[in-house]
Amino acid sequence: MRVFIIAGEPSGDKLGAALMEGLLNLAPEVEFDGIGGARMIEAGLKSRFPMDEISVMGVSEILSQYRHLKRRIRETADQIILEKPDVLITIDLPEFSLRVAKLVKAKSDIRCVHYVAPTVWAWRPGRADKMARHIDQVLAVLPFEPPYMEAAGMRCDFVGHPVVTDPQASAEEAQAFREEYDIGNAPLALVLPGSRRGEVSKLAPVFSDVLKRVLKEKPDLRLVIPAAEPVEDLVRDVAKDWPGPPIIISSENKRLKRVAFKAANVALAASGTVSLELAAAETPMVVAYDMKWLSRVIITRMLKVDSVNLVNLVSETRTVPEFIGDECQPDKIAAGFISVINEPELQKDAMALTMSLLGQGGEAPGLRAARAVLDGLGKK
Repeated sequence: MRVFIIAGEPSGDKLGAALMEGLLNLAPEVEFDGIGGARMIEAGLKSRFPMDEISVMGVSEILSQYRHLKRRIRETADQIILEKPDVLITIDLPEFSLRVAKLVKAKSDIRCVHYVAPTVWAWRPGRADKMARHIDQVLAVLPFEPPYMEAAGMRCDFVGHPVVTDPQASAEEAQAFREEYDIGNAPLALVLPGSRRGEVSKLAPVFSDVLKRVLKEKPDLRLVIPAAEPVEDLVRDVAKDWPGPPIIISSENKRLKRVAFKAANVALAASGTVSLELAAAETPMVVAYDMKWLSRVIITRMLKVDSVNLVNLVSETRTVPEFIGDECQPDKIAAGFISVINEPELQKDAMALTMSLLGQGGEAPGLRAARAVLDGLGKK
């Protein structure tokens, strides 16, 4: 069996490697071709070109590299049509992946599988109908997504979220972290202002004001900031005047980041998938997010859900306080933050339920995804 697989971002590379390992486990004769990063290469892929070439985000970045991306899309599609693999698997990165799938479907009957469903449940539901024109099957990472894809005419399998396989720090490691940084039994707050420069620049002043307000009521509060790689320099700069001073963890130290998640009593986080990382570490949280005025107006009007926090959505509760858009104000966030510090146990059940529904304790998502792909091909 021959599989052409495409990933263009680190998260996709992680999903792709786990899926490849699952396929090798269930169908050892499988052969891989495609585009991927270090993890997928280690799993057995010979990438046709560096994954970084298609890892482009943002309108201005896409426009500046439009000709190059368009050429790579055409080259990739032509190669797939020529090679005629049993299945094309595209992982997230719709700007590239779905364009390749569209060209492939226009000139072949190759089965196309897309891994990670678009957030049509939140906004722009029409994307599912457009996908259905050239995607046969979707592998979903959230349990409530299949009905949206199936309504558009695609097969959709919930295969579990990769967060359930992420390693977690032990209580002993967390205690050692507290001792190393002389935290003792003081409350420890994770501060997670985002992974993109725009959101960090927007949220950092708000978070700074929030922390000053909180520290007036909780003067012994300590701060730790695990810096994301793309914004580490910016995070260090904006946090240099924050009270504490904060403990800043380098993006290269993945183990220490896990330990900090476990050691913290509470987190102040930008909205995003980090909420699931916090739930996996059993760290209660407050979520805040804001954007430029025009984006805020447009997205607010397009939103179809009353919460953007995945713990709230997956557990079908609203225990995680959210301060989005107009509500992203320091006084409101600080009040919510203090309430979580005082009653952290209120989120415990919702976080545990979320992890259970995402597949914790069950078969690994990569293996489930592989099984779904093989079943879609009619192979046991």
